[in-house]
Amino acid sequence: MQRFLTFSHQTLALFIQKHVPKKNTRQRTIEDFFLPFGGKLRSDNRWVMLADMIPWELIDSLYAEHFSKSRTGPRAKPSRLAFGALIIKERLGVSDEEAIEHIRENPYLQYFLGMRKFEDEAPFDSSMYVHFRKRFSLEQLGQINEAIARAERSHKEVPSDDQDPPSGGNQGKLIVDATCAPADIRYPTDVSLANEAREKSEQIIDILFNPLRGYQRKPRTYRKKARRLFVNYSKSRKHPARQRRKMLRQQLGFLGRNLKTIAKLTEQVPLSLLDRYQYRNLLVIHEVYRQQLWMHENRCHRISDRIVSISQPHVRPIVRGKVSAPTEFGAKLSASLVDGFVFLDRLDWNAFNESGDLIGQIETYRQRFGCYPVSVHCDKIYRTRDNRKFCKQHSIRISGPPLGRPPKVTDENAAEHKAKKLQQRQDELDRIPIEGKFGQGKRRFSLSRVMAKLSETSETAMAIVFIVMNLEKWLKMPSFFLQLALTHLMTAVENAIVRRFCIQNRVDYVGDLKMLSCLKA
Repeated sequence: MQRFLTFSHQTLALFIQKHVPKKNTRQRTIEDFFLPFGGKLRSDNRWVMLADMIPWELIDSLYAEHFSKSRTGPRAKPSRLAFGALIIKERLGVSDEEAIEHIRENPYLQYFLGMRKFEDEAPFDSSMYVHFRKRFSLEQLGQINEAIARAERSHKEVPSDDQDPPSGGNQGKLIVDATCAPADIRYPTDVSLANEAREKSEQIIDILFNPLRGYQRKPRTYRKKARRLFVNYSKSRKHPARQRRKMLRQQLGFLGRNLKTIAKLTEQVPLSLLDRYQYRNLLVIHEVYRQQLWMHENRCHRISDRIVSISQPHVRPIVRGKVSAPTEFGAKLSASLVDGFVFLDRLDWNAFNESGDLIGQIETYRQRFGCYPVSVHCDKIYRTRDNRKFCKQHSIRISGPPLGRPPKVTDENAAEHKAKKLQQRQDELDRIPIEGKFGQGKRRFSLSRVMAKLSETSETAMAIVFIVMNLEKWLKMPSFFLQLALTHLMTAVENAIVRRFCIQNRVDYVGDLKMLSCLKA
């Protein structure tokens, strides 16, 4: 220590630049956070520790891509405020309005958002949550999620060169599966959808006819009769197929008459009388009428790109074959799990066969970690011939029994047969954690009912769930607490060294600006 203190100022500057990690200027220390009612924030609080996990610099660069460099218009909210608010809302499992109240009341949440001091006023209106979700695309959130997972893997112990790598250079396990994230819509039926379309078409007729009021008679809509028929139908307990078909034919008749009336009114008044939501509803109603009329005439219940919600026309029916819900209405997700960290590999509103994503998921694993996995754990739908061939070419063991008739068990191969059975059993057990991740996302977080209404905001809300689950995983790992303790120890040693150097060389010591004062001296 005494010998080190005899170094020159230039040597100390080089030592600090090489061995002391750079501090993020946007990350304010706990001591700098001002509390008007006195006291200090605890460094072991969960929100303080979460603030150290998130790559704020990467988020800032991705967030800036959505803004022009003209410097016109109102100033945008900081990236840390926008992204942190989404994390808080999802982690607490509350609505947008309730999340604002939590932020206004909790100083730890305000520190997590990067605020300088505690303020008892809301930092933004709850309607800003919609804009925050629009400013983070699905690809950008995937980059943030991978950065969080890479940061955790970088703190793990690296194996020495003496250790032999696995056979073929493959390392790790890849667990894949798919699920559905239902949207917040009522269970759609053909009759209820046609009735809703009829009611919205009547509202459009009222708006378009308003300038013509007093000059001509209003077109007939038969809304009272249509409403009475639908109410009587909905009150009955059982709906036989003949009754459902008759009611659907009646509602489609009223809806077709209304659409013809709207077409005649548009010859006299412009469609600019409608706002953008009503105009979008008009386009959706036309498509709903076309689909329902075609299915009614052809006596079927299937059609491509079927609309099941007028307010959310992007939602599609996803047939999953589950006992509780054989058909779900939302987005289909394809995910992979590595070392307890889950990645969202694909999100699509249309149904797809997840077996076609396996080769891409394996290649993505190689890009992330630099090698192929030792084994891939998946269910039966993934075990196609193409996927098995690809895994065999790259020395990857795919879970499940091989194709063909099982060999006859003899005394010579009994031990080998038993070992294969045990391996298959263990592979099935290793696949269970990804089901737990889906359960965590649906029971603990909002993956069971996506409350966002737009397609892009819904995608952001679902991707945020995967990021929060990975943060929760990291927060509970012992390696993170070890890293946090080492960081505090390094800071204490650094403060002691610099303080002693400043005393001996008669340099002013100014606390957090100690390194800057030494270098200037």
